[in-house]
Amino acid sequence: MAIWRFEAIGTRWEIESASDLDDASRQAVSAEIERFDREWSRFRDDSGVTRVGREGGSIRSRDAAPMLDAYRDASAATGGAVNPLVGDSLAALGYDAAYTLTAGPPVAAPSDWQRLVRWTAAEATASAPALLDVGALGKGRLVDLVIDVLSRVPGDLVVDAGGDIRARGAGVRIGLEHPYDPTKAIGVVELQDAALCASAVNRRAWGDGLHHVLDARTGVPVRTWAATWAIASDAMRADAVATALFFDGGTELAADWGVEWVRMSTDGRAERSAGCPAELFSVRA
Repeated sequence: MAIWRFEAIGTRWEIESASDLDDASRQAVSAEIERFDREWSRFRDDSGVTRVGREGGSIRSRDAAPMLDAYRDASAATGGAVNPLVGDSLAALGYDAAYTLTAGPPVAAPSDWQRLVRWTAAEATASAPALLDVGALGKGRLVDLVIDVLSRVPGDLVVDAGGDIRARGAGVRIGLEHPYDPTKAIGVVELQDAALCASAVNRRAWGDGLHHVLDARTGVPVRTWAATWAIASDAMRADAVATALFFDGGTELAADWGVEWVRMSTDGRAERSAGCPAELFSVRA
């Protein structure tokens, strides 16, 4: 397998293909990542999200409906804990566009986000300035888009964007990294023509108890679960469920969407869905 490694959207990518990707394929991937980042990144001054956060108005994007439809379902399942207007909550704790990493008081996200943000197949519109953050599923969406860009590339293909992975073709064996010791795994899974997305409190963490997985209702980082993994046919839904599993209602969302999962609590217990294909080294049902 040939491997193309590069940095984009603040994470390390690896694309494995049966043979080296040609220049046209690489340029198409880079262009798609740039388009998505320019529309949805809250870390760019020139992005659509940043503009809407300052002024309100619209982001024209074909990603609006798939992502915000998924947010609607995740928000309903978790009682509002998952919310695409959590951007100001993250910024309040220091995870802002400038990466100040200086925490102030927690800020809850607007609970009426579906009144403030409307969307169609072509755009998302905020009736007032509102800082969208699609981190709960946006990276998964982008992995799916990259797989689509490479649909004409023959043979096996694996796209890995910092732990959000989608495989096409032959199965790949993936370790489930222990959230407190990256040299260890709590289990393994064989992934074939599917996506695996993970989330953990040790990633994008700063300060004492501060990390990127917040309860949007309070603006406070979660404390009960340390890591989650979700397996689905597409990476966007796997990514969304990986976030929802930190909250009550996440397992119900996974069942509704047909997503299998594993999660590990902060006291070291592991549990999984009944049909999950992962082999765990320790598990509590």
